[in-house]
This record gives sequence, structure tokens and C-alpha cells, in this order.
Amino acid sequence: MKVLNLATLILVIVGGLNWGLVGAFDFDLVAAIFGGQTAPLARVVYVLVGVSAIVQLGLLGAKRA
Repeated sequence: MKVLNLATLILVIVGGLNWGLVGAFDFDLVAAIFGGQTAPLARVVYVLVGVSAIVQLGLLGAKRA
């Protein structure tokens, strides 16, 4: 569970930093690295970030219960 927490936390941080870059500079780092927003690898990263956020919400709820 500790590995899952760390992996998903890192992905959520990456996603947050990416959104910060999009908002501040109109620059999507994930798209730039993986060949555009619709590139298959970029889409995988976006999905992993989203799933990681859901997992982190679940872990946060479990800690409070």
C-alpha cells in the first residue's frame, strides 16, 4: 500500500505541475514530451494522473475514517 500511495502521489504532483504550466504559460509539458495531447502515450499519462487522484482521494478518506 505504501508503494501505491507514493506512486499515485507522484503522479498527482506531476499532474498538478502540468496544470500549473498550462494555466501560467499555456504550455502542456506532458503533450510536449509525448507528442501532443492526443498521442497515445500522453493519453495514458493523463488517465494515470486522473486515476491517481481518485486513489489519493480514497486513501485520504481511509485515513480520516
